[in-house]
Amino acid sequence: MLRVRQRSDQARLLDDRDQAAALAVCAADPVANVFVESRIRAFGLDAGRLGAQMWGFEQAGRLTSLCCSGANLVPVQATSAAVAAFADRALRQGRRCSSIVGTSSAVSELWGLLRPYWGPARDVRAAQPLMAIDGPSPVPADPAVRRVRADELGILLPASIAMFTEEVGISPLNGDGGASYRARVAELVRAGRAFARIEDGRVIFKAEVGAATASACQVQGVWVRPEFRGRGVAAPGMAAVVELARASISPVVSLYVNDFNTPARATYLRAGFAEVGEFMSVLF
Repeated sequence: MLRVRQRSDQARLLDDRDQAAALAVCAADPVANVFVESRIRAFGLDAGRLGAQMWGFEQAGRLTSLCCSGANLVPVQATSAAVAAFADRALRQGRRCSSIVGTSSAVSELWGLLRPYWGPARDVRAAQPLMAIDGPSPVPADPAVRRVRADELGILLPASIAMFTEEVGISPLNGDGGASYRARVAELVRAGRAFARIEDGRVIFKAEVGAATASACQVQGVWVRPEFRGRGVAAPGMAAVVELARASISPVVSLYVNDFNTPARATYLRAGFAEVGEFMSVLF
C-alpha cells in the first residue's frame, strides 16, 4: 500500500507497519520512554487497540520522534522541529487530553506553543525529577509489603482514590463515577503490579508499577496512610517494591516526583534511587 506523502515539517499518524521504527525511537531512552514503549508493545500502533493516536516525525526518511495522543499527550525524543509539528497537529485536532507529560525540555516547548490556545492549565509542574535504581536498595525491605491479592481490591481502592485526589488535586471518581479508575487499579492487581502493606484491613503503604518493559518499569501511586507518615514506613516500603519489581518485572525501577515534594524526594534517595532526568506535567 502506498503512503500519502507528507511535507517534511508535518507529523503523520503511525500504524502497525511503523512498530519496529517506533520501538527504536523509544530505545534511545528506555527509562524516560517506558510508558509509551509499554503501550506500543502491548497494543501495537493501531489507534483502536492503543486507545490513542501515535504521531511520528521523520528526518531524512527516518522516524526520529513520537507523540502519543490519548488521555495524555506524551512527546518522545522530540526535537524542536518535531515539537512544532506535534503542536500543529494537536491544535488542528483540538485538546482531548487531560495532561501533557514527558521530558521537561520537550513538554516545556510544546506547552509554549499550545498555551495561547489551550491555556490556562489547572496546574503546571515544571520540574519533576526522574529517578531510577538498577540494583538492590541500601535500605532493608519491609517484609510486610507484598503483592495485593484480587480479593483485596476493595481494601486497596480507598487508598488509591485518596492518593490520586491528594496528588492530582481532583477525584478519580469524577466523570464516569470512577469506573475507569477502578478498572485500571483492578488491572494492575491482576497483573501482579500492585504492592502494599495491609494491616487490619487498612493499607499502610502502597505503590504500583504503572508501566513496564523488559528494560525498565515505572512506579506510580506511592502513598503512606497519613497517620503513619514520618514514622519510617516509606523507605523500607519502596525498598520492598524495588526488590519485588526487579525480581519479576524489570531490572531498572523508575519514578518521577514533584520537585517541591521534599519528603518524597528524600525517601527515594534513601531507598537508593538516583536522579537520571527531569519530567514536566501540564494538568487540565
